[in-house]
Amino acid sequence: MALAILLINTEIGGEVDVFEKLKEMKEVREAYITYGTFDIVAKIEAPSLAEIQRVVNEIRNLRGVRSTLTLITVEGKHFQK
Repeated sequence: MALAILLINTEIGGEVDVFEKLKEMKEVREAYITYGTFDIVAKIEAPSLAEIQRVVNEIRNLRGVRSTLTLITVEGKHFQK
């Protein structure tokens, strides 16, 4: 399973609309509206890196998305409390 963290910048005032669209995408497992440099942080999970790429491209094309930064995780190197 491939996992990525996607940092999203939206048009001014567009974060809620983009957030609602992310809720509809099955590969987006978590999303948070945030303060600071990025407007939304999303966790994407898919069977392969190719699928991650497809989902990221789909998100990048959503109305209201200005830019994204994708962080691909290292498999097996995580923890959760």
